[in-house]
Amino acid sequence: MGRAPSPERLAFTPAGRALYCRPDGTPKRVGDRVVNRDLGQVLRLIAKHGDVVFYEGEIAHAIVEDMRRHDGLIALDDLREWRTTRNAPLWGAYRGYRVSSNQPPGGGVMLLEMLHVLEHFDLAGLGHNTAEYLRVVAEAMKRATIDKDRHVGDPAFVDVPVDHLTGKAYAAVLAAEIRAGQKADVPRFNGGGAPSRDTTHVSVVDAEGNCVSMTHSLGMPSGVITDGLGFMYNGCMGVFDPRPGRAGSLAPGKARFSSVVPSIVFEGDRPHLVIGAPGATQIAMGVLQALLNALDFDMTMVEAVSAPRFSATSNAIDVSNRIPRGVQRELEARGYEVVRSPNTYGFAAVHAIRVHPDGLDGGADPGHDGIVMAV
Repeated sequence: MGRAPSPERLAFTPAGRALYCRPDGTPKRVGDRVVNRDLGQVLRLIAKHGDVVFYEGEIAHAIVEDMRRHDGLIALDDLREWRTTRNAPLWGAYRGYRVSSNQPPGGGVMLLEMLHVLEHFDLAGLGHNTAEYLRVVAEAMKRATIDKDRHVGDPAFVDVPVDHLTGKAYAAVLAAEIRAGQKADVPRFNGGGAPSRDTTHVSVVDAEGNCVSMTHSLGMPSGVITDGLGFMYNGCMGVFDPRPGRAGSLAPGKARFSSVVPSIVFEGDRPHLVIGAPGATQIAMGVLQALLNALDFDMTMVEAVSAPRFSATSNAIDVSNRIPRGVQRELEARGYEVVRSPNTYGFAAVHAIRVHPDGLDGGADPGHDGIVMAV
């Protein structure tokens, strides 16, 4: 199973080629000029008329007409009837802290499951990024991945056993397996694709102490741009499971699983950490490690988001290039496949703020283009 490479997507429609390709058909490069007047007009229409122009008005009719001409699937009723979904936070606990994250089909259930499992281990005593630390955390990641694939989907279509997956009793069972050295087997349909660059995250604390953790994801681009509109449609139907009868299977009106985990950690009733990340399938794994770095190893937020990371969403443990090779050799001696990335940073791009009684401590992943800013 493969996906069309980005150059092919950019050149798929005449509008895409006009915007993003050079005269010879190759993608524009950094420094090339992109002028998107159509998108400017779309934004002006929304500013003037509100979102109704997108879901029912001029923009909606342009979308539907383009779909009709090219045998697309979106009808006017699909746009008109779409509504946002608002959910209460999903709550968990870790070493005396209260952790709030997002409900399914988001990745909060994975984050809380992993934290509840890892609470059974003296992670600081294992030592940061030692072989045993990587083994324990990776096995928690693997088990959360298995449970996500089996159980987590759109709650309107799937009965997601949230209370069980995030329950302390279940966490104790998984922790006992890990302590006994049992290796979880992660059946994978595919590798989940390369990390997308289309997700953004912002963590904010204002002067009054209000906190926001917001992850906005475009998923992955489809390559389709309607003439006159200037924006590319989402292509995230491609991340559904094409096999029927599964939590992530495709169905009309169904929301896909998203690994985004915008989260806020509370110390009592006071916000302590505001955290989240872009990074496709690696988001929960990156956020987990930054939380452990801050809470178990008392790192500053800059240190917490900058420390070398790893991930285990299959039977292999993927490591960034700053994980010591001696650690890799120890894991391999214990029968693990370790895949080393050539990149210094990787596995999501965590952005976080810690709220101290006397101020704020922020960190933006140095491997990406985020920034910490006081305004």
